[in-house]
Amino acid sequence: CPAPCQDGCNRNEVEETVGINAVEQYVGDWALINKLSFPKPGIDSGKKVAIVGGGCAGLSAAFFLRQKGHACTIFDAYDRLGGMMVFGIPGYRTPREVLDGEINRIIDMGVEVKLNTRVGTDVSVEELERDFDCVFWGIGANSGRTLSIPGSDAPNCVDGMSYLRAYNEGRLKYLDGRVLVIGAGDTAMDVVAVARRIGNVKSTTAKDKPESVILGHTVHDVITVAKRQGGDVWVIYRRPISRAPATQHELDAVVREGVEIHDSLAPLEVVKDDEGRAVALRVVPVEWDDKGEMQVKSGEEFDIECTLIVSATGQTGDYTGIEEFDNGYGLMDADRLFQVANRPGHFVGGDAIKPHLLTTAIGHASIAAEGIDYYLQEQALPHRPKVDSHHFHLLDELRQRKLEPVEYDHEEIWGTDSAAFAIHNYEDRSHAEIASSEKLFLSYFEKEPMIRRVEFDISSENVLNNFEERFTGLTEEKAIEEANRCMTCGLCSECDQCVIYCPEDAISRVKKDVHAMGRYVDTDYSKCVGCHICADVCPCGYIEMGMQYN
Repeated sequence: CPAPCQDGCNRNEVEETVGINAVEQYVGDWALINKLSFPKPGIDSGKKVAIVGGGCAGLSAAFFLRQKGHACTIFDAYDRLGGMMVFGIPGYRTPREVLDGEINRIIDMGVEVKLNTRVGTDVSVEELERDFDCVFWGIGANSGRTLSIPGSDAPNCVDGMSYLRAYNEGRLKYLDGRVLVIGAGDTAMDVVAVARRIGNVKSTTAKDKPESVILGHTVHDVITVAKRQGGDVWVIYRRPISRAPATQHELDAVVREGVEIHDSLAPLEVVKDDEGRAVALRVVPVEWDDKGEMQVKSGEEFDIECTLIVSATGQTGDYTGIEEFDNGYGLMDADRLFQVANRPGHFVGGDAIKPHLLTTAIGHASIAAEGIDYYLQEQALPHRPKVDSHHFHLLDELRQRKLEPVEYDHEEIWGTDSAAFAIHNYEDRSHAEIASSEKLFLSYFEKEPMIRRVEFDISSENVLNNFEERFTGLTEEKAIEEANRCMTCGLCSECDQCVIYCPEDAISRVKKDVHAMGRYVDTDYSKCVGCHICADVCPCGYIEMGMQYN
């Protein structure tokens, strides 16, 4: 995960982000090692949801829906769950033992699974609508897009998804010359990284050539090959590499591993030999003007010799038997609540909408599961804020601790009222607001450098056959130390700043027997003069002053 959450971390305004990714890795690994299970499912609702696709989105949907008490059945076309996490992303990015552990924890929540079952051929959409109360589509975009240039029908001109699937299934063991990868997105980075790792063999038989393995003509395990050397791998990208979809970290990593990047080159034609195999890619240099339009440098075309061309320029889904859901681009159309367009009772998430991050698919599933829950209860789906986030809910926290708060009356003006419901700590604004850095008292926090995981330095000299996970996780001590750098934005951190600085002694700590997370102080509004010093010195932006009207 490229950890986009860290880009938005307010700690960046102090020195640098909290290592959220590293801390979560430690917590996740600890949970698996100690065999922690997920929360028990909610009370049985009597409703059944069909989940089509057992990848990231489908598994996440099952997790969220089981928490709400709905029965879930996953239909997956393959012989194991995981989707892109198994068949697309290399194992050194998503270690299989970790992935299997997480999948098993979801299945143990009482999820039924039907493998080798393709909806549209083995099971019809009509059968799902008859037997289930709702359908969630998480079919992904597991088919790659091929090049649309002359000669791209050559057998050794393949798409990136087929290439990665052949590798992950153990069929692709080696390469036999220069590999050209077209594109510079996440799939392209996975393709070139795998190509560098599996190495290069000088002589092969026809049945062992990469295109034969990738196209499924043979699953011959080339275990007798002795002489290997690192594959010669080039990235060809028609835009400046600074505009590549892949992160700079990934680009830097593949360059260190020995991959050559050639940008501002547009593919024109696949050059074939007498047998119809690709032997070169004809390209032309291009420039991009200020309007973003491509200018071709005519007359400067040249050929790049190669033995394999991999197109990693986009993905699409397989809509065999369910063509009515295809929007014409190999994807599904959905609204902001992830309801399938013009199909009541159908929801969708993940790459089936637009190929993106695994964490994006999890987020889609979370929102869709909430919508499904409303739909199954025959309630109107709620309006969601522009920025969608999970949030801490103080009232729920108090109730779980059997500390029932006094409900406040939104019909009244409050904030200077002495009634018990007017205590500012009872308010929960985070469902509609993000605590930005401007709301924090940043000077309170001392500068502490981020504690980083050890990243294995892979270079062109040691990349061959190196399929180890790139990061060494934090120790328990370091994980706790890094987690303590969190500024708890928008949530009381129990720092006592407001108690210390209130000039009227209007703020005091609550008694221990009613203390809970987010409920640490009380305010005596008969003493409060509205000076807002408490809000000014609150490090985490939890206190907000003002009159509130409904």
